[in-house]
Amino acid sequence: MTNNILNRMIYHKSQSHKGFASAYNCKKLVWFEETNDVFAAIDTEKKIKAGSRQKKIDLINEMNPEWEDLSKEWVLD
Repeated sequence: MTNNILNRMIYHKSQSHKGFASAYNCKKLVWFEETNDVFAAIDTEKKIKAGSRQKKIDLINEMNPEWEDLSKEWVLD
Protein backbone atom coordinates (compact mmCIF):
# COMPACT_ATOMS: atom_id res chain seq x y z
CA MET A 1 0.00 0.00 0.00
CA THR A 2 1.25 3.46 -0.84
CA ASN A 3 -0.05 6.97 -1.21
CA ASN A 4 2.49 7.66 -3.98
CA ILE A 5 2.73 4.85 -6.52
CA LEU A 6 5.29 6.68 -8.67
CA ASN A 7 7.72 6.99 -5.76
CA ARG A 8 7.12 3.35 -4.83
CA MET A 9 7.97 2.23 -8.37
CA ILE A 10 11.16 4.31 -8.39
CA TYR A 11 12.08 2.72 -5.05
CA HIS A 12 11.48 -0.82 -6.36
CA LYS A 13 13.10 -0.34 -9.77
CA SER A 14 16.26 1.18 -8.26
CA GLN A 15 16.56 -1.78 -5.86
CA SER A 16 18.52 0.51 -3.56
CA HIS A 17 17.08 -1.08 -0.42
CA LYS A 18 17.25 -4.71 0.62
CA GLY A 19 13.90 -6.41 0.77
CA PHE A 20 11.48 -8.55 -1.22
CA ALA A 21 11.67 -6.48 -4.41
CA SER A 22 15.46 -6.52 -4.61
CA ALA A 23 15.76 -10.14 -3.47
CA TYR A 24 13.41 -11.32 -6.22
CA ASN A 25 14.35 -8.71 -8.85
CA CYS A 26 10.83 -7.25 -8.92
CA LYS A 27 10.87 -4.36 -11.37
CA LYS A 28 7.49 -4.58 -13.08
CA LEU A 29 4.15 -3.26 -11.88
CA VAL A 30 1.67 -5.85 -13.12
CA TRP A 31 -1.34 -5.07 -10.90
CA PHE A 32 -2.62 -2.23 -8.77
CA GLU A 33 -5.89 -0.98 -7.37
CA GLU A 34 -6.77 2.57 -6.42
CA THR A 35 -8.92 3.70 -3.52
CA ASN A 36 -9.34 6.81 -1.39
CA ASP A 37 -10.09 4.68 1.67
CA VAL A 38 -6.88 3.83 3.53
CA PHE A 39 -8.64 1.21 5.66
CA ALA A 40 -9.98 -0.54 2.55
CA ALA A 41 -6.48 -0.49 1.06
CA ILE A 42 -4.98 -2.06 4.17
CA ASP A 43 -7.71 -4.71 4.24
CA THR A 44 -7.23 -5.53 0.56
CA GLU A 45 -3.45 -5.77 0.98
CA LYS A 46 -3.83 -8.18 3.92
CA LYS A 47 -6.25 -10.38 1.95
CA ILE A 48 -3.96 -10.51 -1.07
CA LYS A 49 -0.86 -11.29 0.98
CA ALA A 50 -2.73 -14.04 2.85
CA GLY A 51 -3.92 -15.66 -0.39
CA SER A 52 -2.23 -18.39 -2.33
CA ARG A 53 0.22 -17.70 -5.14
CA GLN A 54 -2.41 -18.97 -7.60
CA LYS A 55 -4.97 -16.44 -6.35
CA LYS A 56 -2.40 -13.68 -6.89
CA ILE A 57 -1.69 -14.95 -10.41
CA ASP A 58 -5.42 -15.09 -11.15
CA LEU A 59 -5.85 -11.51 -9.92
CA ILE A 60 -3.07 -10.30 -12.23
CA ASN A 61 -4.36 -12.34 -15.18
CA GLU A 62 -7.80 -10.81 -14.76
CA MET A 63 -6.52 -7.23 -15.02
CA ASN A 64 -3.32 -7.68 -17.04
CA PRO A 65 -3.24 -11.00 -18.92
CA GLU A 66 -0.06 -10.06 -20.81
CA TRP A 67 1.74 -9.20 -17.53
CA GLU A 68 2.91 -5.92 -19.04
CA ASP A 69 4.68 -3.35 -16.88
CA LEU A 70 1.86 -0.91 -16.12
CA SER A 71 4.40 1.74 -15.14
CA LYS A 72 6.38 1.62 -18.39
CA GLU A 73 4.82 4.86 -19.67
CA TRP A 74 5.58 6.74 -16.46
CA VAL A 75 8.62 8.96 -16.07
CA LEU A 76 10.73 7.07 -13.53
CA ASP A 77 14.17 8.64 -13.94
